[in-house]
Amino acid sequence: MEIQGKTVLVCDCAGTMALDGKALAQACAASGATGDLQLATQLCRREIQRYEQALAADAPLLVACTQEAPLFTETMIEARGDAESGAPIAFVNIRERAGWSYQGAGATAKMAALIAEAALDLPPTPAVTLKSEGVVLVYGRDELAIQAAKQLSSRLDVTVLLTRPGDVMPPAVMDVPVFRGTINAAKGHLGAFEIVVDDYAPAAPSGRGHLGFEAPRNGASSKCDLILDLSGGPPLFTAHEKRDGYIRPDPGNPAQVQKALYDLADMIGEFEKPRYVAYNADICTHSRNRRMGCTRCLDVCPTGAIVPAGDRVAIDPFVCAGCGACASVCPTGAAAYDMPAADSLLQRLRTLLGAYRRAGGADATLLIHDQRRGDELIAAMARYGRGLPARVLPFALNEVTQIGFDFFASALAYGAAQIRILVPPTKREELAGLAQQIGLIETAMSGLGYGAGRVAIIDAEEPGAVETALYGLAPMAAPRASDHLPMGGKRTIAMLGLRHLHAHAPAPVDLLPLPTGAPFGRVAVNTEGCTLCLSCVGVCPTGALIDGTDKPALSFVEDACVQCGLCRTTCPEKVITLEPRLNLADTARAPVLIKEEEPFHCVSCGKPFGTKSSIEKIVAKLADKHWMFKGGPAIERIKMCEACRVTAQFASGADPYAGPPRPIMRTTDDDLREREIEEARAKLLAERQAKPDS
Repeated sequence: MEIQGKTVLVCDCAGTMALDGKALAQACAASGATGDLQLATQLCRREIQRYEQALAADAPLLVACTQEAPLFTETMIEARGDAESGAPIAFVNIRERAGWSYQGAGATAKMAALIAEAALDLPPTPAVTLKSEGVVLVYGRDELAIQAAKQLSSRLDVTVLLTRPGDVMPPAVMDVPVFRGTINAAKGHLGAFEIVVDDYAPAAPSGRGHLGFEAPRNGASSKCDLILDLSGGPPLFTAHEKRDGYIRPDPGNPAQVQKALYDLADMIGEFEKPRYVAYNADICTHSRNRRMGCTRCLDVCPTGAIVPAGDRVAIDPFVCAGCGACASVCPTGAAAYDMPAADSLLQRLRTLLGAYRRAGGADATLLIHDQRRGDELIAAMARYGRGLPARVLPFALNEVTQIGFDFFASALAYGAAQIRILVPPTKREELAGLAQQIGLIETAMSGLGYGAGRVAIIDAEEPGAVETALYGLAPMAAPRASDHLPMGGKRTIAMLGLRHLHAHAPAPVDLLPLPTGAPFGRVAVNTEGCTLCLSCVGVCPTGALIDGTDKPALSFVEDACVQCGLCRTTCPEKVITLEPRLNLADTARAPVLIKEEEPFHCVSCGKPFGTKSSIEKIVAKLADKHWMFKGGPAIERIKMCEACRVTAQFASGADPYAGPPRPIMRTTDDDLREREIEEARAKLLAERQAKPDS
């Protein structure tokens, strides 16, 4: 059987799965598969030659087994010589996810959906490189830190920093440098940590009964590649367990300490980590003109990887731990999760639910889980319990906190009856953003008549509890399914799903009220106080507020508004308020006129400029409160356009920029000339006085 150009090999795992090859081939054919499916029983052992024959054909392969993927990969390398040459090979798990279940015999549609999803070709995730030269700081309190440093010193460049040490026995040989100090500030990541230390002092070589130190100082700074924190105090970073290169075991647990030392010993060289989030500053609504707008990503980031950067935010890919909470709550998609990219994720979703539906499946429950703890729980349920119900479709993500309102709306529009998010225990403190998004979709679905409880979280830790929650789900009929392509930005994708759900809703109301802070709504303007200065248009980052073309006007496109509040904080007249709501009417996509005025015409040349209300308001205020404009030509100049105003100002003869008369410049020649004149005058007077009267 072939699907999406890939040859599919399926094994019933020594008969432990109730598989019908003909029925599975027919189910897959509904999604474009061709050819017959010949089931194997021991593809990884007795029938390995079938796999080798498929390799020899040098066509892309999709093997329905993940447990023996290392064996299949090794066999491929032996046949081809390396892992890069030849057609690619992919793997899909239909055993723990579908076949090993009390309802495995009825899971054919589910298996077909899992195979169709796995056949997709997804682009690779971009990566960033972190470099460590092995410079490690061991931060502790006593001899334990010195002993740990000695263990690492053969492979790494180690320094010990003791915070508020007591009576520490001096080492017989000072083969690792030891200092005293308390870290006051720390930042950075693997390969680029920076710390500031107070009470800093090097160890004195003359310590006898206990380790002594020289005179301390504050504000010492240093850099290192790695930090081993054995202090037992508060962590140096928020969400410290997500900070690459910062290892903080319990100093009272020898096993944890030894594991940390084992891990650190290999942390030298270059390491790649995914660039989890792609950021588009052009559609970010964080700030404009130093006015604060949206802070949703800043509020939910657990590691502090996101910081304000003027009118935008800056996301440090080296600090980002990939939780995806920023992408979940971002109203515009400026912060988009890139592992995988949103369009690839939605294409997986569309393929999975569409293939399940075409294969005859109905009322699917989408089980969203991470690729670590979620896979472990599903495997445990399959091996030791009842397994997943036949209508529960597992959907693996890097992090369950990466999805948002657009994903939920799309999943329900594609035919999911319910959505359950399996949250690992380590994520319970990071669910604020996800809970907000679930609240939004629940409000929308309830308001449209689909009922509550469509989307919820399962936070059970034990496989049995998860199994009980899934088998105990009350049946819900799926909405009528759509097969639209997930095209456009985050908001467009969300509205595509919502409008489909609205068109087929049991109670298709157009307006749904939403809680404060929701990224949907309208801008309400008190038109009596609005002067059409259009400052709101200038700061609107999404184009929801637009001005007129022929006349001074203000229009609003509700579909584009994300309720960032920049228009409200910028408005000089304070006449703008926000009204969170979800408008599913067609009118929300078109500009709606809020206010329009005739332009004010220049009293000199007749040119239109400004608005009548704004010019009249300025004239009224200045005429009453400013002495320069109380009557006379000055007030008339306010009513003129920019060109006539300048002409009238200079024609009046009153130059506002004129200063006092400039003094006449005098030179030495002027002084000599005046002296000559005075001397000549004196001489003439003397001659007249010397002559007798005639």
